[in-house]
Amino acid sequence: MLFESAAPDAQAVGMMRILYVQSKLTFDKMQEVAPILSDYQLERGKPMPSLFHSRVQTRLTVLLDKLEPKYLCFSELSLALNEWESVPDLSLYSKSDIDVLQDEAKVTRPPLCVIEILSASQTLDSVVDKTQKYFERGVKSCWIVIPRLKCIYVFENATTYEVYREHQSVIDKQLGIELPLAEVFR
Repeated sequence: MLFESAAPDAQAVGMMRILYVQSKLTFDKMQEVAPILSDYQLERGKPMPSLFHSRVQTRLTVLLDKLEPKYLCFSELSLALNEWESVPDLSLYSKSDIDVLQDEAKVTRPPLCVIEILSASQTLDSVVDKTQKYFERGVKSCWIVIPRLKCIYVFENATTYEVYREHQSVIDKQLGIELPLAEVFR
């Protein structure tokens, strides 16, 4: 059992809340699952990225960094948006919205765009549900990247999206961004 000898610390309680909300696990089931979670999962409340996930995230970061000075790309940025915390794989902000000399542990301003990369242990439904939460909190565009299928869904709101495949360029109409997907999935 997770809490046999000691009371749970704040981090464990927080992770258990995330597990409960995301998967509707019972308390007993959470106690079974919690000991096998990595530090990464405990800190971020999401699965550890796979090799392919990590490579795609790196490629996207390199491509999105080329959009500076208009946009700034952040990887694994902790967001605290209207009492909901999340750590998207990538976040895009307008350069004018961010003072890079002022560090913040948790950013409370919504990014213009959030990019979530589907991990092997995540369901598409759970990531789509997150896009709804992002839009409710002021995010203008959400991308869901599916590495195994080499495609990206670009949502302009919670119900409207376009799907782009490996041989196409991903187009974000909200932000005026166009990136060749062959560069992302190479």
